Amino acid sequence: LIDMEYWLACNEERAAQARFGAVMCCCGPCAMYRRSALLLLLDQYETQTFRGKPSDFGEDRHLTILMLKAGFQTEYVPDAIAATVVPDRLGPYLRQQLRWARSTFRDTWLGLRLLPGLDRYLTLDVIGQNLGPLLLALSSITALAQLAFTATVPWWTGLMIALMTMVRCSVAAFRARQLRFLGFSLHTLINIFLLLPVKAYALCTLSNSDWLSRRE
Repeated sequence: LIDMEYWLACNEERAAQARFGAVMCCCGPCAMYRRSALLLLLDQYETQTFRGKPSDFGEDRHLTILMLKAGFQTEYVPDAIAATVVPDRLGPYLRQQLRWARSTFRDTWLGLRLLPGLDRYLTLDVIGQNLGPLLLALSSITALAQLAFTATVPWWTGLMIALMTMVRCSVAAFRARQLRFLGFSLHTLINIFLLLPVKAYALCTLSNSDWLSRRE
C-alpha cells in the first residue's frame, strides 16, 4: 500500500502539478536542485523556524516553497528513479505520517502567497489537499453519528466514499497498467480510521518539531 501511495503521489499528483507550472513538493529522496539556486537560499533553508522555534522536518516541502518564492521553476521528471527506506511497521508509519502532516499544514500557509501568481489548477489542488481530509472526516463522523443515534446504516455516505475510491483506484490501475492498484482501495480504511485522527492531532500540535523517528 505504501508503494502504491508513493506511485500515486509522484506519477499522478506531482505529474499533474507540473503540467500546470510547478511541483509543490519535490520529494527528498528524488529531488535535484541547481547548485547556484540552492546557494542563494541556503541561509533561509538552514534557519527554518515555526512560531519562532527552530524547525528542521518537512525540509523537502519547505525547500520547494522557498525555490518557488524565489522565482525558480520546479519540474517533474517521469524517468527519474530513486530508492528510499519506508516504514515496515504500523507505529513508525503513523509517526512518519504525523510528521508529514505537520509539515504540510505549516508549509501550506507559507505557500498560500504563491498561489495568486501560479495557475488556478494549483490553487484548486492545494485547497483540495487540505479540505479533502476535512470533508472525509466530517462525512465519517456524520455517518457514525447516524449509526449510533438512529440505528440506521448510512448507505449513501458509504456508497459515495466507495465510488470515489474505486474511481481513483481504477484510473491508477489503467494508467499504471497494473491491476494491483485496485487493491489500493484498502487504503481508504486506513485513511479514515488511522490517518484522519493523526492529521487532526497534527493540526493541534503544529509547534512540535520532534522528528519522531528514533523510537521503536
